[in-house]
Amino acid sequence: MLYIHGMGHFHPENVIDNAFFESLNIDTTDQWIMERIGIKRRRTVLPLSYIKETHNSNQEEANKVSRYTDGQTGAGAAKMALERAGLTTSDIGMVIGGSSIPQYVTPSMACMVASELGIAVPSFDVNSACPTFNYQIHNLMSMRPETLPDYVLVVVVDNVTRAVDYNDRKTAVLFGDCSAAMIVSPRVPSKMTVDFSVIENDPVGWNKVGAQKCGYIFQDGPAVQSFAIRKTEATVKLLRKKLKGDPENMYFIGHQANFLMLEAVRKRCNIDPLRHLYNVDEFGNCGCAGAPGVLSMNWDKFKHGDEIAVAVVGAGLSWSGLLLKVRGE
Repeated sequence: MLYIHGMGHFHPENVIDNAFFESLNIDTTDQWIMERIGIKRRRTVLPLSYIKETHNSNQEEANKVSRYTDGQTGAGAAKMALERAGLTTSDIGMVIGGSSIPQYVTPSMACMVASELGIAVPSFDVNSACPTFNYQIHNLMSMRPETLPDYVLVVVVDNVTRAVDYNDRKTAVLFGDCSAAMIVSPRVPSKMTVDFSVIENDPVGWNKVGAQKCGYIFQDGPAVQSFAIRKTEATVKLLRKKLKGDPENMYFIGHQANFLMLEAVRKRCNIDPLRHLYNVDEFGNCGCAGAPGVLSMNWDKFKHGDEIAVAVVGAGLSWSGLLLKVRGE
């Protein structure tokens, strides 16, 4: 078990709506996007003028013109998590970072975030594409509690739009940028806990979705969509078996790939629409920061007795699940 003390999220200010894609002249419309993926808006660290003028044809330039670094956006999410937890940076004894599309191959993104926060503690990354956050938590739960500090900062950053080809309407309309953070403890009690975690992989499909070094995101859309629906459904069913309370009262947070995929899972699993938490329609597919971003945005919603199933799929091919429980007010 891990105790969750606070969560935070950060979305950059620049908004990419569907009208913006129409202005790029890449043969897409608001109707085409809504009928296929149900995403209205996304956020980006890139200037809209840069995207419109270049379609992100040079990723080195994208890094130069970005409004924020990965360290800065990760620190933004961490500061919110610290405030909610009632803690300061001096309380943090370890930073674990991760990203689907890290800005730098080396050093670790965790070190960049730690630098922004002004703390010098053990900092390293755990990466597994979009399920990265769940993998980070699973790894922490596998460690001996006595080897961990009182408080660990877990940060995921996916400023994915730097790796998007804005000439490719199939991928361009999907992605947005987000960072999310969680402060956990192996021993200090809090109102929310991680009660169960599971991770799985099917490496035969490793080449179905990904991004080469300094390359654009690519994916086999139909294959990935089918995989995402099947494995999310299976993970939700597994998490339901681990519930302590009424399955009808379980909140569901899935991988924020696209709204239509999430709705397919919700219907297959017979989840009440009021228990389905999402933000993909307003923020797009934010990679590994998508699901924890939703969790953070609903932080004040949860009350005593609530259970939350977080099921995420991604490149690898990999999938994972977390079961959270609210134990206090």
